[in-house]
Amino acid sequence: MLFNFDNTYAEQLEGFYSSCDSASAPSPTLIKFNSALASQLGLNLSQFSEKEQVDIFSGNTAPDGATTIAQAYAGHQFGGFVPKLGDGRALLLGEVVDINGARFDIQLKGSGRTPYSRGGDGKAALGPVLREYIVSEAMHALGVPTTRALAAVTTGETVMRTEYLPGGVLTRVAASHIRFGTFQYFAARSETKNVRQLADYTIARHYPEVIDSNNPYLSLLISISNMQASLVAQWMLIGFIHGVMNTDNMTVSGETIDYGPCAFMDIYSPNTVFSSIDKHGRYSYQNQPSITQWNLARLAETLLPMIDDDTEHAIELATEVLNEFPEKYTEHWLAGMREKIGLRTVEENDLSLMNDLLAAMDRQQVDYTMLFRNLADLLQEQEKNIYAQFKDASAFKLWVGRWRERLSREKQSLSEDMGKNIQLMNQVNPIYIPRNHKVEEAIEAGVYHADYSKFEMLIETLSKPYQLQKGKEEYAQSAPEEFFASYKTFCGT
Repeated sequence: MLFNFDNTYAEQLEGFYSSCDSASAPSPTLIKFNSALASQLGLNLSQFSEKEQVDIFSGNTAPDGATTIAQAYAGHQFGGFVPKLGDGRALLLGEVVDINGARFDIQLKGSGRTPYSRGGDGKAALGPVLREYIVSEAMHALGVPTTRALAAVTTGETVMRTEYLPGGVLTRVAASHIRFGTFQYFAARSETKNVRQLADYTIARHYPEVIDSNNPYLSLLISISNMQASLVAQWMLIGFIHGVMNTDNMTVSGETIDYGPCAFMDIYSPNTVFSSIDKHGRYSYQNQPSITQWNLARLAETLLPMIDDDTEHAIELATEVLNEFPEKYTEHWLAGMREKIGLRTVEENDLSLMNDLLAAMDRQQVDYTMLFRNLADLLQEQEKNIYAQFKDASAFKLWVGRWRERLSREKQSLSEDMGKNIQLMNQVNPIYIPRNHKVEEAIEAGVYHADYSKFEMLIETLSKPYQLQKGKEEYAQSAPEEFFASYKTFCGT
Protein backbone atom coordinates (compact mmCIF):
# COMPACT_ATOMS: atom_id res chain seq x y z
CA MET A 1 0.00 0.00 0.00
CA LEU A 2 1.45 3.38 -1.04
CA PHE A 3 -0.69 5.65 1.13
CA ASN A 4 -1.84 4.65 4.59
CA PHE A 5 -5.06 6.62 4.25
CA ASP A 6 -7.14 7.78 7.20
CA ASN A 7 -9.95 9.71 5.47
CA THR A 8 -11.74 11.72 8.15
CA TYR A 9 -13.16 14.37 5.81
CA ALA A 10 -14.97 11.83 3.64
CA GLU A 11 -16.09 9.79 6.64
CA GLN A 12 -17.25 12.60 8.94
CA LEU A 13 -18.58 15.22 6.52
CA GLU A 14 -21.01 13.45 4.25
CA GLY A 15 -22.75 15.96 2.01
CA PHE A 16 -19.74 18.27 1.91
CA TYR A 17 -18.41 16.74 -1.31
CA SER A 18 -19.25 14.69 -4.37
CA SER A 19 -17.72 11.29 -5.06
CA CYS A 20 -16.27 10.95 -8.55
CA ASP A 21 -13.47 9.34 -10.50
CA SER A 22 -10.54 10.90 -12.30
CA ALA A 23 -10.26 10.93 -16.07
CA SER A 24 -7.82 8.56 -17.73
CA ALA A 25 -4.53 9.83 -19.08
CA PRO A 26 -3.66 8.18 -22.41
CA SER A 27 0.12 8.04 -21.99
CA PRO A 28 1.33 9.66 -18.79
CA THR A 29 4.96 10.36 -17.97
CA LEU A 30 6.40 11.26 -14.58
CA ILE A 31 8.28 14.57 -14.77
CA LYS A 32 9.19 15.12 -11.14
CA PHE A 33 8.73 13.26 -7.88
CA ASN A 34 9.45 14.92 -4.54
CA SER A 35 11.38 12.24 -2.69
CA ALA A 36 12.05 14.36 0.39
CA LEU A 37 8.35 15.11 0.86
CA ALA A 38 7.51 11.46 0.22
CA SER A 39 9.87 10.44 3.03
CA GLN A 40 8.22 12.92 5.39
CA LEU A 41 4.84 11.45 4.51
CA GLY A 42 6.14 7.94 5.15
CA LEU A 43 5.65 6.81 1.55
CA ASN A 44 7.63 3.91 0.11
CA LEU A 45 7.51 3.63 -3.66
CA SER A 46 10.07 0.84 -3.90
CA GLN A 47 7.35 -1.80 -4.11
CA PHE A 48 5.75 -0.10 -7.13
CA SER A 49 6.96 -0.23 -10.70
CA GLU A 50 7.52 2.98 -12.64
CA LYS A 51 4.29 2.38 -14.57
CA GLU A 52 2.33 1.81 -11.37
CA GLN A 53 3.71 5.03 -9.90
CA VAL A 54 2.85 7.15 -12.92
CA ASP A 55 -0.62 5.60 -13.12
CA ILE A 56 -1.28 6.65 -9.52
CA PHE A 57 0.01 10.21 -9.94
CA SER A 58 -1.81 10.73 -13.25
CA GLY A 59 -5.13 9.50 -11.85
CA ASN A 60 -5.26 6.36 -13.99
CA THR A 61 -5.27 4.16 -10.90
CA ALA A 62 -6.83 5.02 -7.56
CA PRO A 63 -4.44 3.88 -4.83
CA ASP A 64 -5.67 1.41 -2.24
CA GLY A 65 -7.71 3.12 0.47
CA ALA A 66 -8.50 6.23 -1.59
CA THR A 67 -11.94 7.85 -1.47
CA THR A 68 -11.87 10.11 -4.51
CA ILE A 69 -13.99 13.18 -3.78
CA ALA A 70 -14.41 16.71 -5.08
CA GLN A 71 -15.01 19.15 -2.24
CA ALA A 72 -17.83 21.68 -2.31
CA TYR A 73 -17.25 25.36 -1.59
CA ALA A 74 -18.40 28.83 -2.56
CA GLY A 75 -16.47 32.08 -2.63
CA HIS A 76 -16.21 35.79 -3.18
CA GLN A 77 -14.34 36.23 -6.44
CA PHE A 78 -13.07 39.79 -6.88
CA GLY A 79 -15.73 40.90 -4.41
CA GLY A 80 -18.69 39.14 -6.06
CA PHE A 81 -20.21 36.12 -4.34
CA VAL A 82 -20.50 32.85 -6.26
CA PRO A 83 -22.63 30.40 -4.23
CA LYS A 84 -21.35 27.21 -5.88
CA LEU A 85 -17.75 26.66 -6.91
CA GLY A 86 -16.05 23.51 -5.61
CA ASP A 87 -13.19 21.41 -6.93
CA GLY A 88 -13.75 21.76 -10.66
CA ARG A 89 -10.50 20.07 -11.64
CA ALA A 90 -9.22 18.40 -8.48
CA LEU A 91 -9.86 15.21 -6.54
CA LEU A 92 -9.00 14.56 -2.93
CA LEU A 93 -7.60 11.05 -2.72
CA GLY A 94 -7.50 10.98 1.06
CA GLU A 95 -5.49 11.89 4.13
CA VAL A 96 -2.25 10.53 5.53
CA VAL A 97 -0.53 11.05 8.87
CA ASP A 98 3.16 11.80 8.40
CA ILE A 99 6.14 10.58 10.44
CA ASN A 100 5.68 13.50 12.87
CA GLY A 101 2.00 12.78 13.48
CA ALA A 102 0.71 15.64 11.30
CA ARG A 103 -2.27 15.04 9.00
CA PHE A 104 -2.13 15.95 5.30
CA ASP A 105 -4.46 15.81 2.31
CA ILE A 106 -3.29 14.15 -0.90
CA GLN A 107 -5.00 15.72 -3.90
CA LEU A 108 -4.76 15.35 -7.67
CA LYS A 109 -5.05 18.66 -9.50
CA GLY A 110 -5.99 18.55 -13.19
CA SER A 111 -7.51 15.07 -13.05
CA GLY A 112 -10.70 15.70 -15.04
CA ARG A 113 -14.31 16.80 -14.76
CA THR A 114 -16.23 16.86 -11.49
CA PRO A 115 -19.78 18.01 -10.65
CA TYR A 116 -18.24 21.45 -10.00
CA SER A 117 -16.46 21.89 -13.34
CA ARG A 118 -19.13 24.30 -14.66
CA GLY A 119 -18.64 23.24 -18.27
CA GLY A 120 -14.87 23.03 -18.09
CA ASP A 121 -12.80 19.98 -18.91
CA GLY A 122 -11.46 19.69 -15.37
CA LYS A 123 -7.93 19.24 -16.66
CA ALA A 124 -4.75 21.24 -16.25
CA ALA A 125 -2.32 22.47 -18.84
CA LEU A 126 1.27 21.50 -18.12
CA GLY A 127 2.41 25.11 -17.62
CA PRO A 128 0.37 25.76 -14.45
CA VAL A 129 1.45 22.37 -13.07
CA LEU A 130 5.11 23.31 -13.49
CA ARG A 131 4.49 26.78 -12.05
CA GLU A 132 2.80 25.45 -8.92
CA TYR A 133 5.54 22.88 -8.39
CA ILE A 134 8.26 25.53 -8.68
CA VAL A 135 6.65 28.24 -6.59
CA SER A 136 5.10 26.12 -3.85
CA GLU A 137 8.38 24.31 -3.22
CA ALA A 138 10.24 27.64 -3.28
CA MET A 139 7.82 29.02 -0.70
CA HIS A 140 8.47 25.99 1.49
CA ALA A 141 12.23 26.54 1.26
CA LEU A 142 11.69 30.19 2.19
CA GLY A 143 9.87 29.07 5.34
CA VAL A 144 6.41 30.24 4.30
CA PRO A 145 3.42 27.99 5.16
CA THR A 146 2.27 26.48 1.89
CA THR A 147 0.78 23.53 0.12
CA ARG A 148 3.45 21.26 -1.32
CA ALA A 149 4.04 19.45 -4.60
CA LEU A 150 4.54 15.68 -4.42
CA ALA A 151 4.57 14.82 -8.12
CA ALA A 152 4.10 16.32 -11.59
CA VAL A 153 3.17 14.29 -14.67
CA THR A 154 2.31 14.90 -18.28
CA THR A 155 -0.84 13.12 -19.42
CA GLY A 156 0.05 12.49 -23.05
CA GLU A 157 -2.91 14.50 -24.33
CA THR A 158 -3.52 18.12 -25.24
CA VAL A 159 -5.94 20.57 -23.65
CA MET A 160 -7.36 23.66 -25.31
CA ARG A 161 -6.80 27.01 -23.65
CA THR A 162 -5.78 29.95 -25.82
CA GLU A 163 -3.99 27.27 -27.83
CA TYR A 164 -3.54 23.51 -27.68
CA LEU A 165 -1.15 22.67 -24.84
CA PRO A 166 0.14 19.47 -23.26
CA GLY A 167 -1.87 18.35 -20.25
CA GLY A 168 -0.53 17.69 -16.79
CA VAL A 169 -1.52 16.59 -13.29
CA LEU A 170 -0.05 17.85 -10.02
CA THR A 171 -0.21 15.83 -6.82
CA ARG A 172 -0.70 18.43 -4.10
CA VAL A 173 -0.18 17.99 -0.36
CA ALA A 174 -1.90 20.29 2.13
CA ALA A 175 -2.67 20.37 5.85
CA SER A 176 -6.23 20.46 4.52
CA HIS A 177 -8.19 21.98 1.67
CA ILE A 178 -10.81 23.62 3.91
CA ARG A 179 -11.31 27.13 2.61
CA PHE A 180 -13.16 30.20 3.83
CA GLY A 181 -15.45 29.43 0.92
CA THR A 182 -16.23 25.99 2.34
CA PHE A 183 -17.96 27.70 5.25
CA GLN A 184 -19.63 30.15 2.88
CA TYR A 185 -21.09 27.32 0.80
CA PHE A 186 -23.30 26.12 3.64
CA ALA A 187 -23.91 29.50 5.28
CA ALA A 188 -25.34 30.80 1.99
CA ARG A 189 -27.88 27.98 2.13
CA SER A 190 -28.75 28.79 5.75
CA GLU A 191 -27.49 25.33 6.70
CA THR A 192 -26.26 26.36 10.13
CA LYS A 193 -26.04 22.74 11.29
CA ASN A 194 -23.53 21.99 8.53
CA VAL A 195 -21.53 25.15 9.28
CA ARG A 196 -21.32 24.08 12.92
CA GLN A 197 -20.28 20.57 11.89
CA LEU A 198 -17.56 21.99 9.63
CA ALA A 199 -16.39 24.33 12.40
CA ASP A 200 -16.19 21.44 14.87
CA TYR A 201 -14.21 19.39 12.37
CA THR A 202 -11.86 22.33 11.68
CA ILE A 203 -11.25 22.85 15.40
CA ALA A 204 -10.52 19.17 15.97
CA ARG A 205 -8.17 18.98 12.98
CA HIS A 206 -6.38 22.33 13.10
CA TYR A 207 -7.04 24.09 16.41
CA PRO A 208 -7.68 21.47 19.13
CA GLU A 209 -6.37 23.91 21.73
CA VAL A 210 -9.61 25.94 21.51
CA ILE A 211 -12.01 23.03 22.15
CA ASP A 212 -12.29 23.79 25.86
CA SER A 213 -12.37 27.58 25.55
CA ASN A 214 -15.40 29.52 26.79
CA ASN A 215 -16.42 30.31 23.21
CA PRO A 216 -14.68 27.83 20.87
CA TYR A 217 -16.15 29.32 17.68
CA LEU A 218 -14.96 32.81 18.55
CA SER A 219 -11.62 31.30 19.50
CA LEU A 220 -11.55 29.57 16.12
CA LEU A 221 -12.00 32.92 14.38
CA ILE A 222 -9.23 34.44 16.50
CA SER A 223 -6.86 31.56 15.70
CA ILE A 224 -7.52 31.71 11.95
CA SER A 225 -7.12 35.49 11.99
CA ASN A 226 -3.77 35.20 13.77
CA MET A 227 -2.57 32.55 11.31
CA GLN A 228 -3.54 34.70 8.35
CA ALA A 229 -1.85 37.76 9.86
CA SER A 230 1.38 35.80 10.13
CA LEU A 231 1.05 34.29 6.66
CA VAL A 232 0.40 37.51 4.78
CA ALA A 233 3.17 39.28 6.69
CA GLN A 234 5.53 36.60 5.38
CA TRP A 235 4.26 37.17 1.83
CA MET A 236 4.96 40.88 2.15
CA LEU A 237 8.42 40.34 3.61
CA ILE A 238 9.57 38.33 0.58
CA GLY A 239 7.73 40.37 -2.08
CA PHE A 240 5.23 37.64 -2.97
CA ILE A 241 1.99 38.58 -4.72
CA HIS A 242 -0.70 35.89 -4.63
CA GLY A 243 -2.70 37.45 -7.42
CA VAL A 244 -6.15 36.00 -6.74
CA MET A 245 -7.06 36.29 -3.05
CA ASN A 246 -10.67 35.18 -3.43
CA THR A 247 -12.23 33.62 -0.34
CA ASP A 248 -12.11 30.20 -2.00
CA ASN A 249 -8.32 30.60 -2.15
CA MET A 250 -7.87 31.23 1.58
CA THR A 251 -7.34 28.21 3.82
CA VAL A 252 -8.39 27.93 7.46
CA SER A 253 -5.05 26.21 8.14
CA GLY A 254 -3.10 29.35 7.20
CA GLU A 255 -1.31 27.84 4.21
CA THR A 256 -0.66 29.53 0.89
CA ILE A 257 -2.79 27.76 -1.70
CA ASP A 258 -3.58 27.99 -5.42
CA TYR A 259 -0.59 29.35 -7.31
CA GLY A 260 -2.41 30.63 -10.36
CA PRO A 261 -1.43 34.17 -11.39
CA CYS A 262 1.09 34.49 -8.55
CA ALA A 263 4.46 36.20 -8.96
CA PHE A 264 7.33 37.69 -7.01
CA MET A 265 8.02 41.39 -7.20
CA ASP A 266 11.34 42.31 -8.78
CA ILE A 267 11.37 46.11 -8.67
CA TYR A 268 9.82 47.48 -5.49
CA SER A 269 6.52 49.21 -6.11
CA PRO A 270 3.67 48.87 -3.60
CA ASN A 271 0.92 48.91 -6.24
CA THR A 272 2.45 46.05 -8.26
CA VAL A 273 -0.06 43.75 -9.99
CA PHE A 274 0.86 40.88 -12.29
CA SER A 275 -2.45 39.07 -12.72
CA SER A 276 -4.07 39.68 -16.10
CA ILE A 277 -7.54 39.33 -14.56
CA ASP A 278 -6.94 41.86 -11.75
CA LYS A 279 -7.88 44.87 -13.84
CA HIS A 280 -8.28 47.29 -10.93
CA GLY A 281 -5.50 46.16 -8.61
CA ARG A 282 -7.77 44.66 -5.96
CA TYR A 283 -5.10 42.09 -5.12
CA SER A 284 -2.02 44.28 -5.58
CA TYR A 285 0.99 43.82 -3.33
CA GLN A 286 0.05 46.66 -0.99
CA ASN A 287 -3.59 45.56 -0.73
CA GLN A 288 -2.89 42.02 0.48
CA PRO A 289 -3.21 42.77 4.23
CA SER A 290 -6.48 44.70 3.87
CA ILE A 291 -7.94 42.07 1.54
CA THR A 292 -7.08 39.40 4.09
CA GLN A 293 -9.03 41.34 6.70
CA TRP A 294 -11.96 41.65 4.28
CA ASN A 295 -11.89 37.92 3.64
CA LEU A 296 -11.81 37.22 7.37
CA ALA A 297 -14.96 39.31 7.71
CA ARG A 298 -16.68 37.02 5.21
CA LEU A 299 -15.60 34.00 7.26
CA ALA A 300 -16.78 35.67 10.46
CA GLU A 301 -20.24 36.15 8.94
CA THR A 302 -20.61 32.39 8.59
CA LEU A 303 -19.71 31.78 12.25
CA LEU A 304 -22.04 34.36 13.82
CA PRO A 305 -24.83 31.89 14.73
CA MET A 306 -22.30 29.78 16.63
CA ILE A 307 -20.49 32.67 18.30
CA ASP A 308 -23.63 33.86 20.09
CA ASP A 309 -27.41 33.35 19.86
CA ASP A 310 -27.80 37.12 20.07
CA THR A 311 -26.83 38.24 16.57
CA GLU A 312 -25.93 41.78 17.63
CA HIS A 313 -23.64 40.50 20.36
CA ALA A 314 -22.08 37.99 17.96
CA ILE A 315 -21.37 40.82 15.52
CA GLU A 316 -19.75 42.85 18.29
CA LEU A 317 -17.49 39.98 19.31
CA ALA A 318 -16.50 39.15 15.74
CA THR A 319 -15.92 42.80 14.87
CA GLU A 320 -13.53 43.12 17.79
CA VAL A 321 -11.48 40.24 16.39
CA LEU A 322 -11.47 41.76 12.90
CA ASN A 323 -10.47 45.17 14.21
CA GLU A 324 -7.45 43.62 15.90
CA PHE A 325 -6.18 42.15 12.63
CA PRO A 326 -4.20 45.19 11.39
CA GLU A 327 -2.29 45.36 14.67
CA LYS A 328 -1.60 41.61 14.61
CA TYR A 329 -0.41 41.82 11.02
CA THR A 330 1.84 44.79 11.78
CA GLU A 331 3.36 42.94 14.74
CA HIS A 332 4.32 40.02 12.51
CA TRP A 333 5.52 42.22 9.66
CA LEU A 334 7.53 44.51 11.92
CA ALA A 335 9.19 41.58 13.68
CA GLY A 336 10.19 40.20 10.28
CA MET A 337 11.46 43.55 9.06
CA ARG A 338 13.59 43.99 12.17
CA GLU A 339 15.28 40.70 11.35
CA LYS A 340 15.75 41.74 7.73
CA ILE A 341 17.70 44.86 8.76
CA GLY A 342 19.63 43.22 11.62
CA LEU A 343 17.72 44.39 14.68
CA ARG A 344 17.11 42.18 17.69
CA THR A 345 15.65 44.71 20.09
CA VAL A 346 12.43 46.71 19.95
CA GLU A 347 12.10 50.50 19.89
CA GLU A 348 9.03 52.65 19.57
CA ASN A 349 10.05 54.33 16.32
CA ASP A 350 10.96 51.14 14.45
CA LEU A 351 7.78 51.22 12.36
CA SER A 352 8.56 54.66 10.97
CA LEU A 353 12.12 53.52 10.27
CA MET A 354 10.80 50.62 8.18
CA ASN A 355 8.23 52.72 6.37
CA ASP A 356 10.84 55.35 5.56
CA LEU A 357 13.08 52.68 4.05
CA LEU A 358 10.27 51.55 1.74
CA ALA A 359 9.53 55.17 0.83
CA ALA A 360 13.19 55.67 -0.10
CA MET A 361 13.01 52.56 -2.32
CA ASP A 362 9.77 53.49 -4.07
CA ARG A 363 10.04 54.78 -7.64
CA GLN A 364 13.80 54.16 -7.63
CA GLN A 365 13.82 50.94 -9.70
CA VAL A 366 15.29 49.08 -6.72
CA ASP A 367 15.25 45.29 -6.73
CA TYR A 368 13.36 44.41 -3.54
CA THR A 369 15.10 41.10 -2.85
CA MET A 370 18.65 42.24 -3.58
CA LEU A 371 18.29 45.52 -1.68
CA PHE A 372 17.71 43.63 1.54
CA ARG A 373 20.34 41.00 0.77
CA ASN A 374 22.93 43.69 0.01
CA LEU A 375 22.06 45.73 3.09
CA ALA A 376 24.44 43.58 5.14
CA ASP A 377 27.25 44.73 2.83
CA LEU A 378 27.03 48.16 4.43
CA LEU A 379 28.08 46.62 7.73
CA GLN A 380 31.28 45.56 5.99
CA GLU A 381 31.77 48.98 4.36
CA GLN A 382 30.88 47.62 0.93
CA GLU A 383 28.64 50.30 -0.54
CA LYS A 384 29.02 50.04 -4.29
CA ASN A 385 26.46 47.31 -5.04
CA ILE A 386 23.65 48.70 -2.98
CA TYR A 387 23.91 52.35 -3.95
CA ALA A 388 24.17 51.40 -7.62
CA GLN A 389 20.61 50.10 -7.45
CA PHE A 390 19.19 53.61 -7.03
CA LYS A 391 18.53 56.24 -9.65
CA ASP A 392 18.81 58.77 -6.82
CA ALA A 393 20.21 57.36 -3.57
CA SER A 394 20.05 60.58 -1.56
CA ALA A 395 16.99 59.63 0.51
CA PHE A 396 18.32 56.14 1.05
CA LYS A 397 21.69 57.46 2.25
CA LEU A 398 19.91 59.56 4.85
CA TRP A 399 18.01 56.48 5.95
CA VAL A 400 21.27 54.49 6.23
CA GLY A 401 22.53 57.07 8.71
CA ARG A 402 19.44 56.59 10.88
CA TRP A 403 19.77 52.81 10.56
CA ARG A 404 23.40 52.86 11.73
CA GLU A 405 22.37 54.99 14.69
CA ARG A 406 19.58 52.55 15.52
CA LEU A 407 22.00 49.61 15.30
CA SER A 408 24.36 51.35 17.68
CA ARG A 409 21.67 51.18 20.39
CA GLU A 410 21.46 47.39 20.27
CA LYS A 411 22.45 45.54 23.46
CA GLN A 412 26.01 45.08 22.22
CA SER A 413 28.03 47.54 20.24
CA LEU A 414 27.95 47.27 16.46
CA SER A 415 31.66 46.51 16.21
CA GLU A 416 31.42 43.63 18.67
CA ASP A 417 28.27 42.18 17.21
CA MET A 418 28.62 42.96 13.51
CA GLY A 419 29.15 39.32 12.56
CA LYS A 420 25.98 38.26 14.34
CA ASN A 421 24.00 41.02 12.66
CA ILE A 422 25.23 39.97 9.23
CA GLN A 423 24.46 36.32 9.97
CA LEU A 424 20.97 37.19 11.17
CA MET A 425 20.27 39.25 8.06
CA ASN A 426 21.56 36.60 5.67
CA GLN A 427 19.36 33.97 7.30
CA VAL A 428 16.18 35.89 6.45
CA ASN A 429 17.07 37.78 3.26
CA PRO A 430 17.13 35.33 0.35
CA ILE A 431 19.47 35.51 -2.59
CA TYR A 432 17.21 33.38 -4.79
CA ILE A 433 13.47 33.72 -5.30
CA PRO A 434 11.37 32.40 -8.21
CA ARG A 435 12.31 35.21 -10.58
CA ASN A 436 9.47 35.54 -13.05
CA HIS A 437 11.64 35.39 -16.15
CA LYS A 438 13.37 32.22 -14.90
CA VAL A 439 10.03 30.61 -14.08
CA GLU A 440 8.77 31.43 -17.55
CA GLU A 441 11.95 30.05 -19.14
CA ALA A 442 11.50 26.77 -17.29
CA ILE A 443 7.82 26.53 -18.20
CA GLU A 444 8.38 27.38 -21.86
CA ALA A 445 11.13 24.79 -22.22
CA GLY A 446 8.97 22.13 -20.61
CA VAL A 447 5.71 22.92 -22.40
CA TYR A 448 7.02 23.53 -25.91
CA HIS A 449 10.15 21.40 -26.03
CA ALA A 450 9.64 18.72 -23.34
CA ASP A 451 12.95 19.93 -21.91
CA TYR A 452 12.84 19.88 -18.11
CA SER A 453 16.49 20.71 -17.44
CA LYS A 454 15.70 24.37 -16.68
CA PHE A 455 12.82 23.26 -14.46
CA GLU A 456 15.12 20.92 -12.52
CA MET A 457 17.88 23.51 -12.19
CA LEU A 458 15.47 26.16 -10.97
CA ILE A 459 13.98 23.85 -8.33
CA GLU A 460 17.46 22.85 -7.16
CA THR A 461 18.56 26.49 -6.88
CA LEU A 462 15.42 27.60 -5.04
CA SER A 463 15.73 24.77 -2.52
CA LYS A 464 18.58 26.71 -0.86
CA PRO A 465 17.43 30.32 -1.17
CA TYR A 466 19.70 31.80 1.51
CA GLN A 467 22.97 30.17 0.47
CA LEU A 468 25.25 31.63 -2.18
CA GLN A 469 25.61 29.04 -4.94
CA LYS A 470 28.56 29.26 -7.30
CA GLY A 471 27.66 29.62 -10.96
CA LYS A 472 24.05 30.58 -10.17
CA GLU A 473 24.40 34.35 -10.59
CA GLU A 474 21.68 34.49 -13.26
CA TYR A 475 19.11 33.21 -10.77
CA ALA A 476 19.70 36.18 -8.47
CA GLN A 477 19.32 38.88 -11.10
CA SER A 478 16.27 40.97 -11.93
CA ALA A 479 14.49 40.39 -15.19
CA PRO A 480 15.49 42.59 -18.11
CA GLU A 481 13.47 45.81 -18.11
CA GLU A 482 11.65 44.87 -21.31
CA PHE A 483 10.43 41.69 -19.57
CA PHE A 484 8.92 43.07 -16.39
CA ALA A 485 7.54 46.18 -18.09
CA SER A 486 4.83 44.08 -19.76
CA TYR A 487 4.84 40.85 -17.73
CA LYS A 488 1.43 39.38 -16.89
CA THR A 489 0.40 36.15 -15.23
CA PHE A 490 -2.68 34.11 -15.98
CA CYS A 491 -5.06 31.92 -14.06
CA GLY A 492 -4.29 28.22 -14.57
CA THR A 493 -7.84 27.38 -15.66
